[in-house]
Amino acid sequence: MHKRQVEVVERKGIGHPDTICDFIMNEISVELCRAYMKEFGAILHHNADKSLLVAGRVEHRFGGGEMREPMKLVYGDRAAYGMEGKTIDIKAIAEGAAHKWFKGNMRFVDPNVHVSFQNEMKPGSAELSDIFNRKSGKFLPANDTSAAVGYAPMSETERLVLELERFYNSHDFKSKFPESGEDIKVMGLRTGDSLNFTVAMGLVERFIDSESAYFRRKEEIQAAGLAFLRSKTHKTVSLDMNTLDIRGRGINGTYLTLLGTSAEDGDCGQVGRGNRVHGIIPLNRPGSSEAAAGKNPVSHIGKIYNLLSYRLAEKIHTELGNVDEVYVWLVSQIGKPVDHPHIVAVQLSHENGLDVHGLRHKVDAVVEHEFDHLDKFIDELAHGKIPVA
Repeated sequence: MHKRQVEVVERKGIGHPDTICDFIMNEISVELCRAYMKEFGAILHHNADKSLLVAGRVEHRFGGGEMREPMKLVYGDRAAYGMEGKTIDIKAIAEGAAHKWFKGNMRFVDPNVHVSFQNEMKPGSAELSDIFNRKSGKFLPANDTSAAVGYAPMSETERLVLELERFYNSHDFKSKFPESGEDIKVMGLRTGDSLNFTVAMGLVERFIDSESAYFRRKEEIQAAGLAFLRSKTHKTVSLDMNTLDIRGRGINGTYLTLLGTSAEDGDCGQVGRGNRVHGIIPLNRPGSSEAAAGKNPVSHIGKIYNLLSYRLAEKIHTELGNVDEVYVWLVSQIGKPVDHPHIVAVQLSHENGLDVHGLRHKVDAVVEHEFDHLDKFIDELAHGKIPVA
């Protein structure tokens, strides 16, 4: 990747509407898994991987605006409501998970006031639901014919895009700049040895009493981000922020936010439109078409293989130590056990060439080890221990 002339990488921060959908729907899946295990002793069929966060309506003012219409989270797809005459309250579980996520991650969003909810979770089809009755050994059959690809390591540009958003959304930064909203989008562009970062970040208007205060704090936030980047790389770096802004237009020339997210009135969100499972959108890399967030962790390949492909690539890269890049492709066939992929394909690359055949036994050993311990990996997914965005 470092030899390419142009590299483009994006990250949608934790308060971006698409990222909100990914995180909440995955939290719903985790809570459903917990409820299923408690009530039925096993994880039942569910795929909570469809949602739409409908933007609300806000009247913006310097010093603090007002919510005129709340956001709406429409969440859905399929979930078993129970078995053998016993049921669980899917609606309460899903909305409870969403409330918990908002309260834990968005400082100014009160889900009881600023969000309404629409439940569209329906029971699954007979054939897909029956997969959960076909377990032989440790693993269920795959519920889809699907493919995934992961790679390691991240390039410098990819790493910096991810780290810059995390820097801006860190506890320490928020304590110094409480007006910095959580909805932060970073677009990284490398051309040769020059890096440019374009950042969009709404400033929380309760802390901004005038246009001049907005531009002053924006410049300070921009300078802090640029200093952070320069501490991480020797390349030439520039950073632009809120490039739609125009001085002299008051509210209309500034990017203000009431709640810290553009979902309040500027932008809707959906599952699968945001970051890949390792946290970025690397436009130069091959990518999976599946959205992992919210899919069940025991039979849905769109979740299991999507995340496993990155773990395999990282483990292989670490084990070999002398390769520049590793790519891993995993393909499933519906109905075949999830620990029996249709193919595992590994691509290695190195600037000076490689004796691929001499490395094959090490690669095979890593792949076999990870599939031998796939049950532990699935358990981590079920408990939400592996991030999906």
